[in-house]
Amino acid sequence: MTIKPEIHVHSSIADIGRDAWEACAAAPDYAANPFVSYDFLHALEESGCVTPHTGWRPQHLSVRDDKGRTAGVMPLYLKSHSQGEYVFDHSWADAYMRAGGRYYPKLQCASPFSPVTGPRLITRADTDRDAAEQALLGGALTLTDKIKASSLHFTFLTEAEWKRCGDYGLLQRQDQQYHWHNQSYATFEDFLAALSSNRRKNIRRERRDAQAGLEIVALSGADLTEEHWDAFYAFYMDTGGRKWGRPYLNREFFSLMGEWMAERVLLIMARRDGRWIAGALNLMGDDCLYGRNWGCLEDVPFLHFELCYYRAIEEAIIRGLARVEAGAQGEHKIARGYLPSPVYSAHFISDPALRDPVARYLDREREAVQREMDYLEAEYSPFKKG
Repeated sequence: MTIKPEIHVHSSIADIGRDAWEACAAAPDYAANPFVSYDFLHALEESGCVTPHTGWRPQHLSVRDDKGRTAGVMPLYLKSHSQGEYVFDHSWADAYMRAGGRYYPKLQCASPFSPVTGPRLITRADTDRDAAEQALLGGALTLTDKIKASSLHFTFLTEAEWKRCGDYGLLQRQDQQYHWHNQSYATFEDFLAALSSNRRKNIRRERRDAQAGLEIVALSGADLTEEHWDAFYAFYMDTGGRKWGRPYLNREFFSLMGEWMAERVLLIMARRDGRWIAGALNLMGDDCLYGRNWGCLEDVPFLHFELCYYRAIEEAIIRGLARVEAGAQGEHKIARGYLPSPVYSAHFISDPALRDPVARYLDREREAVQREMDYLEAEYSPFKKG
């Protein structure tokens, strides 16, 4: 199908509609990722987590083919700050504003509050995907110029999209996360057998201490109730208030996610004497378990590792999933089987006075990140050598 040159800008994902969005997002190579699904992004908007008031003004893009079908979509937001992105450009903003520039508003192509790699140039499987991707990328750059935004940022995009953005002249950035990969393990014990003797002993000890006196359950689909979301939201607010200072998600969002996409939710909860004390929220794709949020009301040694890392591995093995992505930060994950993996972002900065020094910085940063990934895996991998 021929892609029409017109770019459409939408102030909400509902303007595009579920059927049109999912005709693109449900393509076989995208459907595995729940963070670009209509239901997830719509729940963020419908709950009020993503609105102009919170500094996330939807500016989603769509393109159509010559039959009038939506052929491609892009989750895009006009931002008045740099919070909730997990790819940090605060130093760029500070330097530019000290020099008299105006860094905000900026455009952000992302799944809000989700440091999860996924498609950003989302196109139908039965269309001219190359042309649709080019139209979306070109449209985003045109919109950046039209509204006089300082910059355009694509965060946690796929490697293929990262390379396409580089071909368009966008600055390329690389960072790292920690992912666990399923080597066709049949059981958790098979995974442990692949580790060094010392790491096996440590993990068994941590799991024994974490589980003592607790009941731990995995909940998904119809098993999820408002009682569970009430408990988990208390955990989420406690962790957000202590660690980050500003939780991004409200209570309504969790109810909507439970209503609209419960089959993709895996909530791992712990209780003592009938009282919920901790929980870890995961979303499930077709090939991956994505760990997102954690919280607790009791300080139990190693319980964070048990719910977020070890139970996630167990569930991935049971469900035949290829990997677990445990989110941003945390070198302590390496000892639990989560090895360094690259993540990508791409950046267009309008003013050469800022663009040129950032480009030089990113050249050095990419090399440093790759060296660190190689070093961490070589020195700290828990797996048997050879």
